Amino acid sequence: MSGRASFRVGVDLGGTKIEFVALENDGSELHRHRVATPRGDYEGTVHAIRDGVLLIEGKLQRRATVGVGIPGTISCLTHGVKNANSTWLNGKAFDKDLSAALAREVRCANDANCLAVSEATDGAGAGKEVVFAVVLGTGCGGGIAFRGNVHNGYNGVAGEWGHTTLPWMKPEEYPGPACYCGYRGCIETWISGTGLEADYERETKTKLKGKEIVAKSEAGEWQAQACLDRYEDRLTRSLAQLINILDPDIIVLGGGVSQVPRLYQNVPQRLKEYVFGREAETPVVVAKHGDASGVRGAAWLWPLAR
Repeated sequence: MSGRASFRVGVDLGGTKIEFVALENDGSELHRHRVATPRGDYEGTVHAIRDGVLLIEGKLQRRATVGVGIPGTISCLTHGVKNANSTWLNGKAFDKDLSAALAREVRCANDANCLAVSEATDGAGAGKEVVFAVVLGTGCGGGIAFRGNVHNGYNGVAGEWGHTTLPWMKPEEYPGPACYCGYRGCIETWISGTGLEADYERETKTKLKGKEIVAKSEAGEWQAQACLDRYEDRLTRSLAQLINILDPDIIVLGGGVSQVPRLYQNVPQRLKEYVFGREAETPVVVAKHGDASGVRGAAWLWPLAR
């Protein structure tokens, strides 16, 4: 096996699965596989990633650069992981431990930042200078790519837009649902997939999955339609606040809720209601690479050695 890296491996570390992808220099996919995440087992998680990378290198008989998307960030003060909902990572020097396990430097970034990098490199935001990526899944993450690179911020929390308060709250929304971060009314509690389901349950006393709510809306159920109307208004307000602060060239949506087609018809039109100056032409688009975008972005954290 050659000692110089000649392709990229990206790893997406999730709460239930770890996904691996191998990319050729031109972005074409060479290999992909998943393994179960060893939940609660820090050493097991490090070893699972190490073994997955070595498996790919053995299969391709080439050496790779390695980037990992994590559900948190590396603290610039403690150099350990912070803010990870996979709590067994918190406080651990994950990037250093994984680098030692693989005998090379490994780059780690927040999974939403990886989505932003992926879409800025060869996705829906290709060629754009500032790309903001949103993950609308179990939680609500945000990430920033500037000229194709992660913008992590001074404190490592750039893009953590989901843990700001829902803007322009209405009386019936205040103070908002409790968030795991310790505050109430965070954007995440309203516009994540979990937030969508909780809103429907509050109004109807019926618990449904997000896909079921969307299906009922499409079938004409007024309660589901009202739920999605509220969701779109909250998403619009949240994105308008982001535009007022960052004003990105494009906003790319990923995660399960990003697959709802009506968002792309209604939300961009409504941004003008809230953006300062009442002008907002910011494109809001679905991630080109879908569920694969995060793991591809992890691979793109590294340029290849020349």
